[in-house]
Amino acid sequence: MDLNFSADEIAFRDEVRAFVATHLPADIRDRVQRGDERHVADDLRRWQRILFEHGWGAAMWPAEFGGTGWDKTRQYLFDIECFAADAPIQLPFGLKMVAPVIMRYGSDAQKARFLPRILDGTDWWCQGYSEPGSGSDLASLKTRAERDGDHYVVNGQKAWNTLGQHADWIFCLVRTDAAAKPQRGISFLLIDMKTPGIRVQPTRLLDGRHEVNEIFFDDVRVPVENLVGEENAGWTYAKFLLGHERTNIAGIGASRRELARLKRMAGHARRHGAPLLDDSIFATRIAQVELELKALEVTNLRVIFAEARQQAPGPEASMLKIRGTEILQRISELQIEALGPRALQFDGDGEDVPRAVGQYMNLRKLSIYGGSNEIQRNIIAQMVLQL
Repeated sequence: MDLNFSADEIAFRDEVRAFVATHLPADIRDRVQRGDERHVADDLRRWQRILFEHGWGAAMWPAEFGGTGWDKTRQYLFDIECFAADAPIQLPFGLKMVAPVIMRYGSDAQKARFLPRILDGTDWWCQGYSEPGSGSDLASLKTRAERDGDHYVVNGQKAWNTLGQHADWIFCLVRTDAAAKPQRGISFLLIDMKTPGIRVQPTRLLDGRHEVNEIFFDDVRVPVENLVGEENAGWTYAKFLLGHERTNIAGIGASRRELARLKRMAGHARRHGAPLLDDSIFATRIAQVELELKALEVTNLRVIFAEARQQAPGPEASMLKIRGTEILQRISELQIEALGPRALQFDGDGEDVPRAVGQYMNLRKLSIYGGSNEIQRNIIAQMVLQL
């Protein structure tokens, strides 16, 4: 298998690199570099609008819905270049999660109503999957929706909702048949966050940030026209969505960016009067994680090129998820070690201290969401080892 990029792909990479260098606003780049998320909603909407106006609003969408129609290789190169330039991530909940579900299973009216507003950044979406007691065992969810004329009445609670405080809409899994087997009584609803009866309660994280929420639904009336697909068939749509969530979860672009930051931090830090980067033991640990990242990148490219030949990824997606999250967590640990005692000052001097400390604590979640690493190991055991 030839894993080298073609001349056209290299030209495309250079085009993306030049575009991001000239169009990414300096204030947004500066906040991403410092890990300053106080203006995250405005920054993400502005960047999405800039990409949309250039025709790059949805790298992963087919052209018929306004996307770029790029193949997997170009999508990969686009992500790598955006991360390298410290561009903000594009919000995945609309673009990469609910939009593919609407494209595949939604009605024509839903496609016409929701997709254009996701593409141009008008609507911010969030996810309503996890509940207290229903995370990895998602089929045990208890939020219920009961039919009342031309509406569903929703009652229940969602947990670990990311950035829902900014959201215009939420896609939710709800139980519509309590008597059916767990996976067969679930439906997929699109709910306007301004609907009376919805309450968003912040969940403060270890780093003190307001990134996740609990969301409560008390007699929330949702038009039946906001049901995606068939009633009680939501489990099928949920699995389809989770497959898209795990796409690109290897996080190659993020790890490459953070590895470069780690080397810079180790170059500035001093140990025994010399740069920490010159310490043979610490340098060896950086080299080890860099080699692991290179190996993961090659594996990721093999999966991408296999998909280009219409070969669907199998257990490789689970391998990418496990190794990708472990490597990014390991890099964040080395950043903390490079800071030394300064890491104890959460609001310490320089951009590296608050960013690295906050990220170290925040990245612990990587091995849990998108299907925990334990679940991914079970998938590998079943599909590869036949256990």
